[in-house]
Amino acid sequence: MNLDKLIMDTLRPLGVPIAKLRYNQNANTYITFMEYNQSARMTADDEEIITKHFYQVDVFSKTDFTDLVNNVRQSLRDVGFRRMFESETFDEDMNMFRSIMRFNYEGEIK
Repeated sequence: MNLDKLIMDTLRPLGVPIAKLRYNQNANTYITFMEYNQSARMTADDEEIITKHFYQVDVFSKTDFTDLVNNVRQSLRDVGFRRMFESETFDEDMNMFRSIMRFNYEGEIK
C-alpha cells in the first residue's frame, strides 16, 4: 500500500494545496506531510509481516484553520490512521499558524 498516495487522495477533497515534505508555493493555507519513522509491528519466522508507519501532518494558515484541522484529523482517521499527538503554534518567521499532528498506520507488507 502506498501511504503517501492514500494521504494525498484523502486530503485532496479538502481543497487546499498538499505537499510531501515541503510546499514551495505561496498559498495562505496548505498542508505538508512526511513519514518520520517506521518499524516492525509483527514478525514471524524472522520476517516482517506488519509494519507500523509514523506520519506527521502539518497545517499552515494565515487565518483561522480550526475547521480544516478538524477535517484533516477526521479524514485520516476514516482511512485507518490513528492520531498520537497534536499541537498548535505560531511560526513567527512565516507569520503563519501551524497545527502539528502525528499519526500512525499499521499495514501488512506486500
